Amino acid sequence: MDRECNAVPDGRGAGEAACTPETGADLKNQRGAKRMILLQLSSAQGPDECCLAVSKALEALRKEAAQADVALSVIEEEPGPRAGTLRSALVSLEGENAQPLAQRWCGTLQWICESPYRPRHARKNWFIGAAVFTPVGDMPQSDIRFDALRASGPGGQHVNKTDSAIRATHVASGISVKVQSERSQHANKRLATLLIAHKLEEQRDAQSAGQKAQRRWFHHQIARGNPTRCFTGKGFTPVK
Repeated sequence: MDRECNAVPDGRGAGEAACTPETGADLKNQRGAKRMILLQLSSAQGPDECCLAVSKALEALRKEAAQADVALSVIEEEPGPRAGTLRSALVSLEGENAQPLAQRWCGTLQWICESPYRPRHARKNWFIGAAVFTPVGDMPQSDIRFDALRASGPGGQHVNKTDSAIRATHVASGISVKVQSERSQHANKRLATLLIAHKLEEQRDAQSAGQKAQRRWFHHQIARGNPTRCFTGKGFTPVK
């Protein structure tokens, strides 16, 4: 089970442990902890307009992360049915302000806008969701085998200059990920460790009787009432 992460970060993203969804209260208790966390934006099986909202939300999150001096890396993107749309996006956040930023986004997000795809369509409220996955424990480095690789693909002048890319393999399960989104080998090891832990958590949930993987569960749990944040218009302007 080999998985490759080639995303170019908007900062210093890194990772280190397994993840579970948490409430806003949990995030408040961890505020100030400088740890890598994962945040997922999801259209929750919504129509094309919701997929467009995910794409717009990701861009808004990028801007807020930069303003808060939080490193953001896009780990995964699931394309939507139309150009420029996303069904979901998984990002990593790191920095002193990462937890407050994640708390601000976690929950139901509402976009108030006329459909750009269906003229005169009556519906103007589109809902997507954001869920936070934070480490539940440290994974022993002895559980993972790291192999240094030379970075490849797009990345400008920094690619192919050093053997900073990492292939990490969880010895017991065989889960493997390749990470080259960071410029240092140490940062790539941290991110690879977090991704393996996240995959292990998904695997455990999937194997539990009567239980779905956390992220798949999240896709179907978007509540339309009491949104955490509200955005309006084609410019996706925050109003709440």
